[in-house]
Amino acid sequence: MARFASSLQKKYLEDYAVQHGFDNIQHFSDDGYSGTNFNRPAFNSLLTEIEAGRVGTVIVKDMSRFGRNYLQVGFYTEMMFPKKNVRFIAVNNGVDSANPADNDFTPFLNIMNEYYARDTSRKIRSTFQSKGKSGKHLTGTVIYGYLWNEARDQWLVDPEAAEVVKRIFAMTIDGYGPYQIASKLKSEKVLIPSAYLAQHGEGVNKNKTFKDVYGWGSSTICNILEKREYLGHTINFKTRKHFKDKKSHYVPEDEWTIFENTHEPIIDQQTFDLVQKIRGNVRRYPDGWGEAAPLTGLLYCADCGGKMYVHRTNNGKRISQYTCSQYSKVPVGKLCTTQHRINEDVVLSLV
Repeated sequence: MARFASSLQKKYLEDYAVQHGFDNIQHFSDDGYSGTNFNRPAFNSLLTEIEAGRVGTVIVKDMSRFGRNYLQVGFYTEMMFPKKNVRFIAVNNGVDSANPADNDFTPFLNIMNEYYARDTSRKIRSTFQSKGKSGKHLTGTVIYGYLWNEARDQWLVDPEAAEVVKRIFAMTIDGYGPYQIASKLKSEKVLIPSAYLAQHGEGVNKNKTFKDVYGWGSSTICNILEKREYLGHTINFKTRKHFKDKKSHYVPEDEWTIFENTHEPIIDQQTFDLVQKIRGNVRRYPDGWGEAAPLTGLLYCADCGGKMYVHRTNNGKRISQYTCSQYSKVPVGKLCTTQHRINEDVVLSLV
């Protein structure tokens, strides 16, 4: 339907151009883009042609088709186009820059078009807020570990994926880092979340062709470990969109709306809290492996009370050692007189 409407608009403009003696016609169409967004591929191509002096007239169906930000539309129609000797015509609005009288009314059209876009966005946002504040999920997608019920109004635990989620949390507690966990899942040919959901007809990537369906990465593991939804909670309003750029912007955590116990949990609160504590104390190794040692965040220096962090030797042997975090702070040795270096395997043998 969208393509059909677009083709009709093109024919409409072509007929107008031919009837008014314009030739060498070229279309610049941005199907699927909002008029509030001026970073559109075809629109940018048009500007390039204008800058090069290869455009004499720009014809649009109406002002809203050109754009719905009155300041930016005004810049192009009242400053850039006249400077480049480009004639501007908005057919349905009866606007033609060749007629000076039309230019007086154009700014009002631009303002009304932006108001319409802003008002529409406000009404849509109000509807989403009402739905979100009722505890219902705001998106039509589920997260890895869950599937929709038949009515698509409740998340149900997906046993197969849920086991992978539980395993990821368990491995983190056992001292494995995101890189190690991702490598393990990849070697076992476990489908990545997006590919798994697509296999079940879910997710935003369900029609996508994946380069590597087993290509687990550290960021995916970290994302799973941070999701409170696995506790059985619904979390709404984590992002918001602006009516002009249509992009999602992250919202501060204290502005989220959390509804507890809306679906069956996969991870219990104690496990989730322990994982957050472990990850909050993780120090990444310089070689990029990013493994979390089992005792990270649990060891403290007997002399100064500072936390002891694990480090790895740089001699190629990859020996993990715990050292006092206060020793190396400038000036070195003032807060603690020695590093208290001790091999990790020695500590583990005493636990």
